[in-house]
Amino acid sequence: MTREITSDETAEVEAFHTALHSLRVWDGPLPSFDPQAAPAEPLALFREWFLHAAGAGQPEPHTMSLATVDADGRPDVRTLMLHDADGHGWHFASHATSAKGRQLAGHPDAALGFYWPAVARQIRIRGRVTACGPQESRADLAVRSRGALAAALTGRQSEVLGSVQDLAEASAAAWERAGAEPDAPAPTWTRYVLDAAEVEFFQGDAARRHVRLRYRRTPDGTGWTRELLWP
Repeated sequence: MTREITSDETAEVEAFHTALHSLRVWDGPLPSFDPQAAPAEPLALFREWFLHAAGAGQPEPHTMSLATVDADGRPDVRTLMLHDADGHGWHFASHATSAKGRQLAGHPDAALGFYWPAVARQIRIRGRVTACGPQESRADLAVRSRGALAAALTGRQSEVLGSVQDLAEASAAAWERAGAEPDAPAPTWTRYVLDAAEVEFFQGDAARRHVRLRYRRTPDGTGWTRELLWP
């Protein structure tokens, strides 16, 4: 039996479509990007674009999407924070027992995505993820806030939660412990690093003549090839 749609629901759908189709992107001036002048390797360009986005007022430019696949090959994605980008790769952290941690243990190939609408730029990174050891993982927490340690001590990420009260109680205990024991161990907290095999830089253009520059590792792994892509 088909349920009759109410007038309120119809109005809500219409409001949604009106709002969706009224939105515009990149109405202001956009930065230029000359791919011929790009550096020979992607890390330098990533850092340059990151600093430019931060200076242009892009909120939270260090947030990124992490895409993984589960044991059945189904894709998964979530937003988290970049912790570093260096010669080893792009760094982030999570619990090894979380959904992402379990997925990376089974299928270490993953992808990262940055989108900075303030400057119409995005960066896509694909590669293999490696889990760092206990010392590096603990050091990751040591330079972060008491709240970050409390969240790590709360643990049980991605498990089914019985109630909001359960979370409140566990979090309160973790915050208290983080204050009393700033070096408290969080055994499942793990720092990860993605070693890029492919990095693509996208510069949006108001006329839709977007510039896409892709770096790919050479077969011997010692350098990079660069190529332009059709938008």
